[in-house]
Amino acid sequence: MAEVQRHPLLTREEELQLARHYKESGDVNAAYRLVASNLRLVVKLAHEYHRNPLSLLDLVQEGNIGLMQAVKKYDPERGVKLSSYAAWWIRAYILRYIMDNWKMVKLGTTEAQRKLFFKLRQEQEKLIAQGFEASPKLLAERLNVTEQDVVEMDQRLGHDEMSIDAPLGNDDDSRTTRADRYLPSNSMPADERLGAEQLKALFREKLSEFARTLEGKERFIFESRLVSDEPLTLQDIGDKYGVSRERARQIEAALINRMRDFMREQIPDFDLVASPKA
Repeated sequence: MAEVQRHPLLTREEELQLARHYKESGDVNAAYRLVASNLRLVVKLAHEYHRNPLSLLDLVQEGNIGLMQAVKKYDPERGVKLSSYAAWWIRAYILRYIMDNWKMVKLGTTEAQRKLFFKLRQEQEKLIAQGFEASPKLLAERLNVTEQDVVEMDQRLGHDEMSIDAPLGNDDDSRTTRADRYLPSNSMPADERLGAEQLKALFREKLSEFARTLEGKERFIFESRLVSDEPLTLQDIGDKYGVSRERARQIEAALINRMRDFMREQIPDFDLVASPKA
């Protein structure tokens, strides 16, 4: 608030002059003065929408972005005060932030949902006060949305979220989460995991043996391209040995075939364990 109070208000004439100057020249300093003089409006509107757990400062920040958009699009020749025009933009940005952050699951992603987010509870209370039953059908008619929209938004507003990573028990030492209990596990059984590790070790051992049979270009391609974490390109290989990229590809293809034949000799059922499904 101290920061907001530091910026003086503009007279109507000053506002028009600055707005016209910004529209004609794009002068950032003029835009800054227009924004700064209306920061009080942002704070006022942010207070109207402030509800825990949302931070007031976050609402003010979003409102400031809306104010900057308003200044960018404001036409001083239409005879409307900047504050009146900017209020719409400020509210729009604040409301969008609220809908995006009220819960982890977004509540208002369509026009009907946005309308329900702000008016459903209000309309329910109004109907009950008038002696009517606030049924989904009646609410849908009053708010010009579908019954399904009403039911879904009522369910979303009426239920708190649960983190799937939260522990099931109150015991601080408990490590079992809802995800452990209710979601299928993608991890493989211990015996399969052990078998996979043994297979990897066997592959590494046989690859080392195969590497010892190579010399020259083939050894370089094997180490710098086929088993490297950061493999060189075929063009790099060709440049090193003074051959074309296509020739480097042919050497690599022949090397891969030799390696495959070697592994078939050394590992039973190599084609099965090396297939994409395995």
